[in-house]
Amino acid sequence: MTAPEIFSRRRRRMRRDRAARDFAAHGFLHARMADELLDRLDSVQRSFVRALDLGCLYGRVGRALAARGIDTVSADPGFRFAQAAGGVQCDEDRLPFADGSFDLVVACGGLDQVNDLPGALTLVRRALKPDGLFLGAFVGAGSLPRLRAALLGAEERAVARLHPQIDVRSAGDLLARAGLALPVADGERLTVRYRSLFALLADLRGSASASLLADAAPPLTRTALARAAELFQAGADPDGKVAETVEIVHLLGWAPAPDQPRPARRGSGAASLADALRPKRG
Repeated sequence: MTAPEIFSRRRRRMRRDRAARDFAAHGFLHARMADELLDRLDSVQRSFVRALDLGCLYGRVGRALAARGIDTVSADPGFRFAQAAGGVQCDEDRLPFADGSFDLVVACGGLDQVNDLPGALTLVRRALKPDGLFLGAFVGAGSLPRLRAALLGAEERAVARLHPQIDVRSAGDLLARAGLALPVADGERLTVRYRSLFALLADLRGSASASLLADAAPPLTRTALARAAELFQAGADPDGKVAETVEIVHLLGWAPAPDQPRPARRGSGAASLADALRPKRG
């Protein structure tokens, strides 16, 4: 069975091309995720030769990998981002690379906009050499609660305007489902303060994060938009700014290899956890 096309591929390409003009002014979340992924990479005690910067955007990750002496190929769904990086234009779930092409794949900030995420992660695993490393990060479930509440409250009937989101547990399950070994998924909560709803919407548009839903809802009417702005501002702090929450999901997994460590077989432990936790007498 083919995955449903939740997101419009054409709209995604157009939004990324439009954002390429001034991405750095709005892409602070991507910068935060990129820096965190690079810090995690630096904690891995091994060297890498050839990497894929998947969803490269304006090239922050790719430049950092190249500075570390890693031969890096860039890829992005948007033509302008791919062209600027001297890379390949492709979607994450339609990778054109041969099996075993890379020993490192880094996907920063785009996997939450992929129609077939399980398929994309499977392609990443296949593109990795045995014992190759995958690192990823994206905006996850629980993000932008004030924006969601404002939009829901502004219209008479519920309309899908924000993307479905993936939580940490589901992300870990997807890594395992894709066949990646030693999967790890964890989350990070960020607070971002905005002076108005319109400032938040400007960042979403400027970072290519506005709605890409294939079944796009009609634009908000002026009345509904004004109502949403009013509801959003109702949660402002004393200085007039509204604290919005963003949940970042981080992913790590390895391409399987014969000599990798494996978790112990379930039930093979020689000691009882209950006994270990039982209070000692005397």
